[in-house]
Amino acid sequence: MAPATKTNGDNSHIVEALNLLRSRICDTGFIFKDSPDGNYSKLKFMISSSVAEACNNSILLLGPRGSGKLAVLDLVLQDLLIQYPDSISVVRLSGLLHCDDISAFKEIARQLCMEHQLLFSKAASFDDNSQFMVAVLKECGLAHKSVIFILDEFDLFAQGKQRLLYSLLDAMQSVSSQAVVVGISCRLDADQLLEKRVRSRFSHRKLLFLPPSIEDSQRLLVHMLTLPIDSSLPSDYAVQFNKKVQNIIEDKKFKEIFTNYLNFDSSVKHLLRFLFYAVSHMDMQTGFLSRENFETAYSSIQRQPKLECLRNCSILELYILVCMKKLEVKEKSLCNFNAVMKEYKNIHDSFQTSDYYARNVCLRAFEHLIHRELICFTDNRGHSLSVEFRPVKLLISSAELYQGLKAYHSCPAILQKLIERDG
Repeated sequence: MAPATKTNGDNSHIVEALNLLRSRICDTGFIFKDSPDGNYSKLKFMISSSVAEACNNSILLLGPRGSGKLAVLDLVLQDLLIQYPDSISVVRLSGLLHCDDISAFKEIARQLCMEHQLLFSKAASFDDNSQFMVAVLKECGLAHKSVIFILDEFDLFAQGKQRLLYSLLDAMQSVSSQAVVVGISCRLDADQLLEKRVRSRFSHRKLLFLPPSIEDSQRLLVHMLTLPIDSSLPSDYAVQFNKKVQNIIEDKKFKEIFTNYLNFDSSVKHLLRFLFYAVSHMDMQTGFLSRENFETAYSSIQRQPKLECLRNCSILELYILVCMKKLEVKEKSLCNFNAVMKEYKNIHDSFQTSDYYARNVCLRAFEHLIHRELICFTDNRGHSLSVEFRPVKLLISSAELYQGLKAYHSCPAILQKLIERDG
């Protein structure tokens, strides 16, 4: 993934440009702080107003994984801890680790004790930790200090009796307490999972983090890859670099690659990963990005495990897969080893192929394909049946099989012809 060529003093500006682009891609602030109407600004206003006005609040950040929920929240907290250094305490919980009430209250007590330099008791009971949390919230309220509770995987806390959520939100009903609960979930219906008693105490403030459209993704790409003209970089190099980037974006082949990638995963996280791969393959001799860099990035990220398995298959195993695909096309109701062997013999008799193996060798290849999970049994019943008679099905599509055969250097031409004819 790193540039292949070494650098010298003459191309120091290229190294500087590469480092700038990489640092941008890794800098969440450069990505999410750009829009004044974005979720960063909205979330910062909600939490900062709660801290400044000494009031309680509860907010849900909803969106698919990789959409930037936690990244935006961390940016907001960094800014607020600088703005209000002595007025904020942060408690972080994860539904994957603390979904049961006992461990959740124990973790809250532990973090509050660390924050306020108190002695934490591992032997404290559930009720002790619950009462301690309520007491600390009251003391923080009297000291004009807000406690921000971050509940990652919020939907997991909404399972069971929801005692943690109820105790937390109920304690926030007190005039003396001062807290903000921020729930993070990839389920858009997370608030609907709450019990009535919990929902009635919830503020119902929600911020949606939706995947960007193709146009928004393209704007983000331009924003990330455009070099500043008024910087330490040579202005003529920056102008030429930006022009090259614009030409790439307008290229028809690039648009096809970019659209295919977004169809695969349109989240901000994966888009940044795609850009990092492309930038890391930049030619250090010319100092410019090319369409080939994005093609390389696309092929590197779009790993297809089934195609990798096909590369390691034997010629006989490829024959078996093609036979099964032909039976699938013929809509045979029953496909087992015996049916595959009949189809294999038909191909041999029709084309007089030299690749014909004994039945016991074919059976071992068949079992190997099951082990590789390129084919599987259609049901878990019939364990008493011999492998030859148990019905099986393909776990690889026609397109994947065709692509795998094309990439297989020593693949017999007849197999490609059979797949093309049946495809």
